[in-house]
Amino acid sequence: TLPCLPGARPCIPKDFGHGSLVCVCNATYCDTLDPLVLPAPGSYIKYESSKAGKRLERSEGRFQSSLPSPGSATGGWRCCHGTPRHHGLSRGLSAGLLLTLNISTLYQHVKGFGGSLSDAAAMNILKLSQLAQDNLLRSYFSESGIEYNLIRVPMACSDFSVRPYSYDDVPDDYELKHFRLADEDVKMKV
Repeated sequence: TLPCLPGARPCIPKDFGHGSLVCVCNATYCDTLDPLVLPAPGSYIKYESSKAGKRLERSEGRFQSSLPSPGSATGGWRCCHGTPRHHGLSRGLSAGLLLTLNISTLYQHVKGFGGSLSDAAAMNILKLSQLAQDNLLRSYFSESGIEYNLIRVPMACSDFSVRPYSYDDVPDDYELKHFRLADEDVKMKV
């Protein structure tokens, strides 16, 4: 069993009438997660969110070694159901789903996880009170949140901007003598 560190504050669901729930995050309250802990070898942790109201609901399970499948030269790991409270895979998947993990072949290095800070996101964040902004940003970037460590910022406008703009609208300015950040960048994203 994985250690369960104290610190989680549960989601307080709010329904805005569009068929899904969101968690309340305001100046006085924002839900948090237990600090992330690596699972023991042969185990996994799953966090599941759903339109029905699950918000990063934690469950755990164990892998078990399996024999090579027909037509395959390598074995794999089969997900097993955990305790009744912590089921293995999503309900729509059968318990016999075979995941083959080959840890000797690496395809890419994961630098981190994050999201996009568009003009629309920045405008909405700036409309919050300072305490609500602090809670929201803490829920994304802190150890009591989802621990984002990367942010993608669009260059110039995007489809989430209130107006079209670029950084240099002067034709043939190859030396970028007229390059300027837009107000949206200076006031909201930098």
